[in-house]
Amino acid sequence: MRRLRPWALVLCGLLCAGAGAGAGAGPSLRSYPHSAVLDGAGAYRLHWGRRGSALAFRLEVRTRGYVGFGLSASGSMASADIVVGGVERGQPYLQDYFTDENRVLKKDPQQDYHLEYAMENSTHTILAFSRDLHTCDTNDKSITESTVRVIWAYHHQDMGEAGQNYHGSNRGTKSLRLLNPEKEEVLSASLPYFDLTNKDVPVPDKDTTYWCQMFKIPIQHEKHHVTKVEPLIQKGHENLVHHILLYQCSSNLNDSVLDYGHECYHPNMPDSFLTCETVIFAWAIGGEGFTYPPHVGLSIGTASDPLFVLMEVHYDNPSYTEGLIDNSGLRLIYTPVLRKYDAGVIEAGLWVSLFHNIPPGMPEFVSEGHCTLECLEEALGAERPAGIQVFAVLLHAHLAGRAIRMRHFRNGEEQKLLAYDDEFDFNFQEFQYLKEERTILPGDNLITECHYNTVDRIRMTWGGLSTRNEMCLSYLLYYPRINLTRCASIPDIMEQLQFIGVKEIYRPVRTWPFIIKSPKQYKNLSFMDAMNKFKWSRSEGLSYNKLVLKLPVNVRCSKTDNAEWSIQGMTALPPEIERPYKTEPVICSSSSCLSCSLFLTLLFVVHITASSIGNIGLFV
Repeated sequence: MRRLRPWALVLCGLLCAGAGAGAGAGPSLRSYPHSAVLDGAGAYRLHWGRRGSALAFRLEVRTRGYVGFGLSASGSMASADIVVGGVERGQPYLQDYFTDENRVLKKDPQQDYHLEYAMENSTHTILAFSRDLHTCDTNDKSITESTVRVIWAYHHQDMGEAGQNYHGSNRGTKSLRLLNPEKEEVLSASLPYFDLTNKDVPVPDKDTTYWCQMFKIPIQHEKHHVTKVEPLIQKGHENLVHHILLYQCSSNLNDSVLDYGHECYHPNMPDSFLTCETVIFAWAIGGEGFTYPPHVGLSIGTASDPLFVLMEVHYDNPSYTEGLIDNSGLRLIYTPVLRKYDAGVIEAGLWVSLFHNIPPGMPEFVSEGHCTLECLEEALGAERPAGIQVFAVLLHAHLAGRAIRMRHFRNGEEQKLLAYDDEFDFNFQEFQYLKEERTILPGDNLITECHYNTVDRIRMTWGGLSTRNEMCLSYLLYYPRINLTRCASIPDIMEQLQFIGVKEIYRPVRTWPFIIKSPKQYKNLSFMDAMNKFKWSRSEGLSYNKLVLKLPVNVRCSKTDNAEWSIQGMTALPPEIERPYKTEPVICSSSSCLSCSLFLTLLFVVHITASSIGNIGLFV
C-alpha cells in the first residue's frame, strides 16, 4: 500500500487537532471504546466514542466504493441525517447530506461531519470522522442518550459527478445507544463460566417466535459473583436471534421443569414459566455483553440467590425459512473472589394486567406506573435506610411503545431523569449504564412514563404478555440487594369504566374478565368487550388519558417468592407532577471547523506535492 511521507503526516496532525493522523493507521481503535457489526456478513463495522460535546466515528467497510452512514428516526431513508464518503483516485471525500420525507437525497448547506482519516486498500475503505452531538442544523438529528436508529449502505463504485449509485441490497438499519457510558472492563479470560444454551431448538417457519427454556444454576452451596454475561449466538444465526431475556424464577420449583422448552406466551406453556417475573439480564441483536461494575456482582450459590432461571429467546425469521435448528444462549462468567456488593433487580412501573389499557387510534397516549413513596418508605426503611445505588436501567414496553422515561422525585421535587429513551425500539432493549450511580432513598417516588402510538389499531390495547399487548416497566439494577423485587401500581378499573358509562357490575365477581350489569348497552358484556364497544375518538381518548393519570392506584410492593410488604394492595394517590415532562434545553455547537477545513485544503496540496515527487497515494 502507498503512504504519505512522514513529514506530511506530522504536518496534517499539527494543523487539525484530533485528526489522529499517525503512521498510516489513523486514530487508534482505543479512541473508539464501542463497536458493532452492522450487517450479517461482517462487511460493515462501526466504531465510535465520545469526545466531549462531539462523537467520533470510524467505519470499516468491505468495499472500494462509497460508504454511507446515517441517523434516522424511523430506521428508513425518509427524513434522515446522512454522511457519504470514500476515497476516489487517491483523494478522500466526505459530504453531509439529508433526505426529505420522500427519501430524496440532498446536500446539506451546513456541513457538520468532519473527516479525520481516510484509507482505501485492495478490499476495504476506512473512514474516520466526527460530529457535534447538537449542531443547530435542522437537517441534522441530535445525538442523545436515547436509542439511535443507524442506517448504513455501501456500493462498489464511488460517488461520481452524476450523483449517487444505488446501493441495492447493501444497506440496512440497526438500533444502537451511541452515548452509553464507557464501562471499566475486568479481564475475564481466566475466570470460570457456565453456559445457558438452547439444545437443538426447531425454529418454526414463521415471522416471530419466542422460545422459553428453564435452567438450573449449576453453582450451589458456595457464594460466587457473576461479573459478566455474554451472548453465545450460533454461527450463521446472527440475524435470526433477535434478543434474549433471562428471568429469575421461583425457588420452590423442582428439576422436572428442566425437561423441555416451549413457546413463550402460549396457552399451553408450563405453569412454572409464570413464576419467572424478574429480569436479571437482557441482550439485543448486535449488542455487547453486560459487565457489572468492579464493586458489584450478581450473587449465585446461596439460598437467597436465583436457582431456577428462564431464558427467553426471540427468533426473527421474516423469510419463513424452514428447517432452522438453533443452539444459542448466554455465558455467565463468575468469580469466587467476592465483590463488595450483591446486585439486585427491582421491577418498577405498571403491574402487567388488563387494568392497563390504551384506546385505539391514538397518535400519543401516556401511561404511568408508580413505584410509590409508601412502598419505598417501608421496604428501604426496613432494609436500607441509607438508600440503594442504581447503576443500570432497562426500559421495557411492547410494539406500541414510542418513548419511556424513568422520573425520580424526592420530597415533591423532581430530580434529573433516572433514565430515558425518547426513540424507543421494541427490537432493541438492553440495560442502560447510568453515567453516575443514583441514590434512591426511603420516601422517594419513581414514575415509569410510557408513550404509545395506536393509530394503526381499531380495538383497545390491553396490558399483557403478548407483543400486541402492552407493558410499561423499568428494571433497576442496583446495590446492595434488598428484599424488594417489585415496586409497581395498578390504576383503579371502576373509574376507568365509569368514563364509558358503566354503572354496575355483577357481584360477587366470579368470572374474569368480570361482567357488566348496567347500563343496557353493556349488559352481560365483559369489561373488555364494553371498552371495545365504546366509540373512541381522539378527543375521547385524550379526555380518558387525563382521567387515568389522576386516578388512585393500587400499590404492588413485593418481596421474593411472592411474599409481600404490608403496603401491598393499599390505595395511594399519584403525586402531583408537571406534565408533560420539561426536557433540558439543548446547547448546540457551532458547525464551523476552520482548522478541519484548513486541514483538508492542505491535504489536497500535500497530495499534489507528494504525487509529483513520488506518486504517493492518499492517507489521511
